[in-house]
Amino acid sequence: MAGTRRYKLLCPIARALDRIGDRWTLLILRDLHAGPARFSELQTGLSGIAPNLLTDRLQQLIDDGLVEKQAAQHSITLYALTELGRQTKAMLFELAMFGGRFPPDKDRKRPGNLRTVAVTLGEACQRVVPRYADIQAELNIDGERFSLTARNGQVEILYAPAEAPDVTMFTEYEPMIAAAEGELPMSRFLQEHVRMDVHTPGKDQQLMSLLGAAMTMFAD
Repeated sequence: MAGTRRYKLLCPIARALDRIGDRWTLLILRDLHAGPARFSELQTGLSGIAPNLLTDRLQQLIDDGLVEKQAAQHSITLYALTELGRQTKAMLFELAMFGGRFPPDKDRKRPGNLRTVAVTLGEACQRVVPRYADIQAELNIDGERFSLTARNGQVEILYAPAEAPDVTMFTEYEPMIAAAEGELPMSRFLQEHVRMDVHTPGKDQQLMSLLGAAMTMFAD
């Protein structure tokens, strides 16, 4: 198992890497920030991971107290972050910011699902959200639905439909990434790649202000 290959050093960075430094581990944590997931959902999102390797990584994360199993309806097992696991959010965001400085591989692959959006966009929104923001929104990105809640200075984005959204935003993943990385002007992204269904007047302006400020962080 992954846990048998440890640095065994006193350095706290080495101790962190002992827990999360193996291939795929950070990406599993990334996807679980979007909410609890079944094994098959994680495997779909992590295109290319073998089932036995995913089993190994999940078990090590459970042993290290970062992930836990939850029982759902119909005897379905879900994997979810523990409180300790949720503390990796800011670190993953900083990795995303750092990774944005490098061009993607020419033979890049699209994620099997878009759970990856939740942690980076959610943390970016958290860093810019005004205290007065009060929004329940649904983000429909290439047909995959996310709930965004901004209230009392806190933002949460989950890979799930919103129950009663003030506004529903429809957009596409690749133009969204291009706008976040400065390759597509934000004004053009908003004009050509965003459609809004507004259910509560005025909330669309709050949402666009929040998302615009968040996405601009990646382009700086």
